[in-house]
Amino acid sequence: MIHMAKPQMGAEEKQAVMEVLDSGIIAQGPRVKAFEEGFAAMCGVKHAIASSSGTTALHLAMLAHGIGEGDEVITSAFTFIASANSVLFTGAKPVFVDIDPRTFNMDPAKIEAAITKKTKAILPVHLYGLSCDMDPIMKIAEKHGLAVIEDACQSHGAEYKGKKVGSMGTGTFSLYPTKNMTSAEGGMITTNDSNIDELCRVLRQHGMRVRYYHDMLGYNFRMTDIHAAIGLAQLKKLEKFNAQRHANAEFLSANLKGVRTPFVPEGQTHVFHQYTIRVPNGKRDALRTYLNENGVGSEVYYPVPIHKQTFYVKDLGYDQSLPETEFATTEVLSLPVHPALSPSDLETIVSTVNDFMEKNS
Repeated sequence: MIHMAKPQMGAEEKQAVMEVLDSGIIAQGPRVKAFEEGFAAMCGVKHAIASSSGTTALHLAMLAHGIGEGDEVITSAFTFIASANSVLFTGAKPVFVDIDPRTFNMDPAKIEAAITKKTKAILPVHLYGLSCDMDPIMKIAEKHGLAVIEDACQSHGAEYKGKKVGSMGTGTFSLYPTKNMTSAEGGMITTNDSNIDELCRVLRQHGMRVRYYHDMLGYNFRMTDIHAAIGLAQLKKLEKFNAQRHANAEFLSANLKGVRTPFVPEGQTHVFHQYTIRVPNGKRDALRTYLNENGVGSEVYYPVPIHKQTFYVKDLGYDQSLPETEFATTEVLSLPVHPALSPSDLETIVSTVNDFMEKNS
């Protein structure tokens, strides 16, 4: 079976973990600090703050920007539910806008109509490894005095006009095992704002600036040195991993037939956390079945948009139409693109998709 994801762990990661275990410093310590410094350098920012997951990174970023009860945050409904749930965790409300059908990212042209007196921030989600169109988003945020919190949980190393994602607003990243790089579990916040940096550090450790003196309500959102050691080893490999993902994606796009392959706008670097095609004419589910029968994994990211999830409809009362978002859920299909794929795997993926599309044209 050609799997959708395969974390790349080698001798470097194993040695790094053993060194931490031998050191006796297992909780948040020097490896976390080193990982933060390395990640900040990769993103081209002054500060990076490690956390226990991508979700807690989002939550901390919201809190550090003062988002709370009665506030609104504009975001996309076409993403993993943690993007919107992190807004709910603060007592604020996610406000959804539709996507650009070519990129699957938030459509900047839809944002201003969603702004109200309660709007506190914009949360663009860099989906699948491709940056949102950040210039208009940043201009809108500046015009209306809004914070920008980038959900870059799927886009480690992606670039927008020469700038790394996570460097334009306050960035948030996931380090889950299936991501382009991993710490086994963990998250990261990136910022050039020293006040946001300091607040995130205090909030992730029980509201403490000085040990056992608690200045505010905080959380235990820390990363361990074990996770950071893995993350440090992976960070050194990220550029190589992303280059292989890009090469794999180029092969797929050059050879797949009968489907719409990923669109990459000029001036952007896609890191292909997912390689997502659009399958027309209601054939997506049948193609997925055919792929599985022929030993090729695939996944639908995401079958139900957030504004149509049961909890959001029944408990929170969401009732809106996002036509492009809803249509995308019927066509999108992600194919394997990870660095462990062999040339033979790539040929199999292409031939299986093309065989189905030719038989069902």
